[in-house]
Amino acid sequence: MINLLDTIRNTLVPIHKEGYIFVAGFFVVSLILGYFAEPLFWIGLVLTLWCAYFFRDPERVVPQDDDLILSPADGRISHVAVVVPPPELQLGSAPLLRISVFMNVFDCHINRAPVRGQVTRIEYRAGQFINAELDKASSDNERNGMVIETVHGPVGVVQIAGLVARRIMCWAQPSEPLNAGERFGLIRFGSRLDVFVPAGGQPRVSVGQRAVGGETVLAEFGSVKGPTISRRS
Repeated sequence: MINLLDTIRNTLVPIHKEGYIFVAGFFVVSLILGYFAEPLFWIGLVLTLWCAYFFRDPERVVPQDDDLILSPADGRISHVAVVVPPPELQLGSAPLLRISVFMNVFDCHINRAPVRGQVTRIEYRAGQFINAELDKASSDNERNGMVIETVHGPVGVVQIAGLVARRIMCWAQPSEPLNAGERFGLIRFGSRLDVFVPAGGQPRVSVGQRAVGGETVLAEFGSVKGPTISRRS
């Protein structure tokens, strides 16, 4: 019963305003196709429902702890490695822990801030649209990088386009404060986010693990503490 309620809660959720025009467009096309052939209407209706599902914007219970780095998106952990961050982030040439979250076309694509802090840099780079699961997608694909200054140092967050994705949206602005779990962007349709962790952060996830944006802890600083306060967002 609890699992059923959780499924309903995560499925029947509001649609983000960025998705309204796409859902309406899918439905109108379904009506037009249905005028010529009824089966095409039902196919279009299924695609319309998928589009609404893609743009869902669920509420999340976000841990409020500056020692935690949270997942910026729903998806699968595709890489946990120590690599040199992209030059546009200006995080230096020393390798940093990078944790990647791959979003398929069925994952919620709202992007959330992994930490609390102030945005110090946002930098867009044009690029290719190869499979975002590939490691080289970090350097070759279209991407938008953001740096958030925190109590543990700068945290890099990179939105990376994939095979299907053709639009990266970032609503955050330089010098703007962000709370952990706060919505800051969206990628259409299918993509990946990389998080670059400052020195001292230890990974708390493994490759293949499913992550929930704003809730799953990717990395942690310091020793194990008591219960963590959370808030809904």
